[in-house]
Amino acid sequence: QVQLVESGGGLVQAGGSLRLSCTASDSIDRFNAVGWYRRRTGKQRELVASVTNGGSTSYADSVKGRFAISRDNAKRTVSLQMDNLRPEDTAVYYCALPISDGWFPDYWGQGTQVTVSS
Repeated sequence: QVQLVESGGGLVQAGGSLRLSCTASDSIDRFNAVGWYRRRTGKQRELVASVTNGGSTSYADSVKGRFAISRDNAKRTVSLQMDNLRPEDTAVYYCALPISDGWFPDYWGQGTQVTVSS
């Protein structure tokens, strides 16, 4: 069982930046891909970004060029740098692993609220 704890959410004006961090209770290097989901009000949960052990990254089209995901296996952390934030990025963001096509992750954080004001 892996516990994930997120931090870094908050309120920011449009155009601003936030950095989300996720710390795992156990090693994450056994999970090839880890990532971040978000749930916007009235919408389904969506995968925002993922990163593999090899450093390959993948992003939702809506955040490409603005968000950057990274991982540090030694520190058991996954981070999401969010720049040029837009009001439509307002959501609860969840760290999750593992990330694989067609399957929901086994482990989820409690979520952190990001609110972007216009």
